[in-house]
Amino acid sequence: MNRLPILVCALALGACGQKADLAPVEGAALPPAPYGAEVQPSADELLVLDPQAAPDRSVELRTRSEEREDDPFDLPPE
Repeated sequence: MNRLPILVCALALGACGQKADLAPVEGAALPPAPYGAEVQPSADELLVLDPQAAPDRSVELRTRSEEREDDPFDLPPE
């Protein structure tokens, strides 16, 4: 029974989240600028995903329901 209040408190604290903008800690600097970049990116620009990191789906495999063809290898278990 002693673990239940601790677990509830831990879950309640875990549900709390900071809703403010991200910024570097005071006294700390942002990471160095990427090689070849002329301008140091801001914290918001560093959080934007690269298109290769999260690509969009470009082709829909099935656009409508279709009858499946007979599969000769779809055999029942022995």
